[in-house]
Amino acid sequence: MNENLAVVRSRLNRPLTYAEKILYSHLDDPHGQDIERGKSYLKLRPDRVACQDATAQMAILQFMSAGLPSVATPSTVHCDHLIEAQVGGAKDLARAEAINKEVYDFLSSSCAKYNIGFWRPGSGIIHQILLENYAFPGGLLIGTDSHTPNAGGLGMCAIGVGGADAVDVMANLPWELKAPKIIGVKLTGQLSGWTAPKDIILKVAGILTVKGGTGAIVEYHGPGVDSLSSTGMGTICNMGAEIGATTSVFPFNDSMYNYLAATKRKDIGDFARVYSKELKEDQGAEYDQLIEINLSELEPHVNGPFTPDLATPISKFKAAVEENGWPAELKVGLIGSCTNSSYEDMSRSASIARDALDHGVKAKSLFTVTPGSEQIRATIERDGQLQTFEEFGGIVLANACGPCIGQWDRKDVKKGEANSIISSYNRNFTGRNDANPATHAFVTSPDLVTAFTIAGDLRFNPLTDTLKDKSGKDFRLSPPTGAGLPEKGYDPGRDTYQAPPADRTAVGVLVSPTSDRLQILSPFEPWNGKDANGIPILIKCKGKTTTDHISMAGPWLKYRGHLDNISNNMLIGAINSENGEANKVKNALTGGYDAVPATARDYKSKGIKWVVIGDWNYGEGSSREHAALEPRHLGGLAIITRSFARIHETNLKKQGMLPLTFENPEDYDKINPDDKVDCKYCLSHAEYAES
Repeated sequence: MNENLAVVRSRLNRPLTYAEKILYSHLDDPHGQDIERGKSYLKLRPDRVACQDATAQMAILQFMSAGLPSVATPSTVHCDHLIEAQVGGAKDLARAEAINKEVYDFLSSSCAKYNIGFWRPGSGIIHQILLENYAFPGGLLIGTDSHTPNAGGLGMCAIGVGGADAVDVMANLPWELKAPKIIGVKLTGQLSGWTAPKDIILKVAGILTVKGGTGAIVEYHGPGVDSLSSTGMGTICNMGAEIGATTSVFPFNDSMYNYLAATKRKDIGDFARVYSKELKEDQGAEYDQLIEINLSELEPHVNGPFTPDLATPISKFKAAVEENGWPAELKVGLIGSCTNSSYEDMSRSASIARDALDHGVKAKSLFTVTPGSEQIRATIERDGQLQTFEEFGGIVLANACGPCIGQWDRKDVKKGEANSIISSYNRNFTGRNDANPATHAFVTSPDLVTAFTIAGDLRFNPLTDTLKDKSGKDFRLSPPTGAGLPEKGYDPGRDTYQAPPADRTAVGVLVSPTSDRLQILSPFEPWNGKDANGIPILIKCKGKTTTDHISMAGPWLKYRGHLDNISNNMLIGAINSENGEANKVKNALTGGYDAVPATARDYKSKGIKWVVIGDWNYGEGSSREHAALEPRHLGGLAIITRSFARIHETNLKKQGMLPLTFENPEDYDKINPDDKVDCKYCLSHAEYAES
């Protein structure tokens, strides 16, 4: 890192931000690389690659087509996305292992074959495992999940990507990233009382909105940073994905050192201290935008519903609930997830639950707890927090993503019934958690989730309001307390890691030719070198079109390794501007209406290419590359939008789809859904081939 930075410093001759130091020290060619924030395309050499099981299937299938015997960069696969929450941890895990056996067998065997570390089902959520085992200050990691930036809590530049990007790095190709702009967030003061690290990112999301961080890294700095725990910083970086940021990062400090030591990596902490001068911003480093937050004045926040950037301080939340007609009764409170399942999070929430129990009160709403890893689960079981949650009325779910990504077999309300839930998760788009578009989902800290669950009402403010104890007397909840790290150290729990064998020559990859969940990839048909004239618009999307709208998760997760089958969910959640409905588009050939995938398949069967017209920030949300693979597989040519989210735009390019933006965004309004499109190529076929 120092050697490359010395080269870059001699060329740029200016103070560097910490994020720039990490990126530029990982340049493939520090001597010749063009470097201009917001303009240059950097070729980088990441230190690690990580994939979760839903995206790993397609990534490994693509890697297999490269014909290489081993990954060139240290890589891991983590089984966390395919476990559906139903009744509780152990039973849900056993059910998932049975249902997903062929997928797990494929991942286990392919990881063994190609020298990839494999974390079995039940090990925990990818981002928690990375923080506990692999993240380190100054490192560069890419992961096939949008919340990979969680590792910024250990001073690592960790960036969410699509599977094709991961495959490039696995195959020893440099990874390309447009040089991000740097947004600085200066923290002063100190958190106290009910205010938690989550409130910092909830506040920032309200300032920057879901697209305000696009093309930028958010770099936190200032004296307030030192009052935060490493896992608290991870929470903030994790949810930075919701503002479209490339990643978020904190400078190396004592909190990170203490966490490294607690997770048996003190030697890395000692090494980082030797180079600590470069593991923070230079004095005088300039940011493209600067936000200042005084932690001593920061209020707890609640964000939502339906979008993670609608930020409301707790003092104004009751009025917002009443004025907007949001359902005040709280049906379910959910804590945990990759964003908020640290020992500190669980301890603080347990202190609130214990306070209620001491007054003879339990959770009034349904209450679920998702430990982030087997290590966290085992440690809070040993130290008593798990028992407190169960006494409180909580259901402890598997160490997995669960309801956060829609893996939730919810039974307490009917689909279409308006209701409210509140979670410590990171994302709350319409229908994301339970596939019910009428569910009003709010995100906040685990502390407030627990407090709201006791009251059963979103109009409750634990800072000012009282509750009734078992005798009918008023009492006020005490502010949460909890250690950042376990006093007795972490309990690793069950061993859930499979290391690749020393001799991999005899290992075979398990894929059944009759499987409806796994399908060996065939190359896409290359461009024929001709213009495309008079082709139809498959759908003109109106409003927010996330990757959840383009390629839904939930029940579709089981087809993530079978491109043809999962393509049957393409754009079924997108709203058609013509009729305001989802999954109902006019077939330009027949004049009849049908589902989006069926219409695309009809065009493909007749050799007709098609395009999609999209609105602002098209493809925001998850990193899932299926949202780019499916349009290419079903015969699409171009996606034309007002603007794109970063990862989705890259994914489209990687799969040979043209991601085009209107030069004038208002031209979106001039396009009618039944218009025909001419796509004229700027290069001849020969020039294209040569380029």
